[in-house]
Amino acid sequence: MTRILADLPEDDVKWLDAQATEQGKSRAQLLRDAVAAYRAEGSKDWIAKGRGYWKDRSDIGDSMAYQRTIRTDREPA
Repeated sequence: MTRILADLPEDDVKWLDAQATEQGKSRAQLLRDAVAAYRAEGSKDWIAKGRGYWKDRSDIGDSMAYQRTIRTDREPA
């Protein structure tokens, strides 16, 4: 594991220490958890990557008509 040095405002350090105490974790563990959570958020770009994936499909029909049908709780045509 690599050690890093980071400068944080004093208010952030106080908040971090309070969170560490409350959660029973070390300051370093909270920072590792925060980085892991931040990395996980980045993986949500699959939504953008999938945009338009089905745009050339002809077997689906009119997507707006399908959505309207679903919203009215009827069987899709």
